[in-house]
Amino acid sequence: MFPTDRPRRLRTDGVRPLVSETDLSASDLIAPVFVDATTDERVAIESMPGHERVPVGEAVDRVEEVLATGVEAVMVFGIPESKDEVGSRAYAEDGVVQRAVRDIAAETDAYVITDVCLCEYTDHGHCGVLEDDAADDPTLTVRNDETLDLLSNTAVSHADAGADMVAPSSMTDGMVGAIREGLDEARFAEVPIMSYAVKYESAFYGPFRDAADGAPAFGDRRHYQMDPANRREALREARLDADEGADVLMVKPGLPYLDIVRDVREHSDLPVAAYNVSGEYAMLHAAADRGWLDLEETAHESLLSMKRAGADLILTYFAEDIADRL
Repeated sequence: MFPTDRPRRLRTDGVRPLVSETDLSASDLIAPVFVDATTDERVAIESMPGHERVPVGEAVDRVEEVLATGVEAVMVFGIPESKDEVGSRAYAEDGVVQRAVRDIAAETDAYVITDVCLCEYTDHGHCGVLEDDAADDPTLTVRNDETLDLLSNTAVSHADAGADMVAPSSMTDGMVGAIREGLDEARFAEVPIMSYAVKYESAFYGPFRDAADGAPAFGDRRHYQMDPANRREALREARLDADEGADVLMVKPGLPYLDIVRDVREHSDLPVAAYNVSGEYAMLHAAADRGWLDLEETAHESLLSMKRAGADLILTYFAEDIADRL
């Protein structure tokens, strides 16, 4: 007996690409850019090979490097020259992101997205205004409602500097609604919001905290980021942000949470983004350095899996390398 159903017929070189179900292109990718107000030269990020913090004066050059690979969008993260209890440099007119975005918007054709959070700007490293006993006896660590105005002010300052899109990442309840209201009142109704709607308290963020100098000075972020064990809660978070006016819903991390990417895709008609986070990037580099994996092939497969799961956009540290292949 021989099989009559032969899927391999469609795996020959001529037809295989014609029946491929998922396509990954450079226009799907967003490249992170780290701008550092504390340095006047590029500083390598040791835990993220190939990435650097760049001074404000080199932000345009760094973005031009990204654009040369075919990637059209960047996400700007800032490292400020000083920090305080309420992260005031996050929403300062002359803050590091504001200065960099003005230059990038004026001198390049990049689509500029900005991360809206306070953790890089607070001296305690948490994503908002602290409870009085946060260090010793926290209930929820960060005061939710007191943080909303600061996030809104930050987003408005980014839009005023020329950001095309803002991306709140603090997982503060009501953050999308507060930012949408602030943007509309400031006459930035056309600026969309990509919400980090489903952001887990993940162990995969370690290298990023080195890159952005945003690790908590005490405790952790379990009181505002999601429990990795929870799946149904992700849909609740995504629905709330959509109802508040989010234009794009992000899932973070990406690779360990492909089930969540799929769930959000199936339950929402908004564009879905996945964040291929620093730990995912670093572990592939570490394995490749030991000769255990092919870096380019595994990076491409990782991003393809996120696209296949339902992501329309992928924020990834592999953006430039993979774009050359695509």
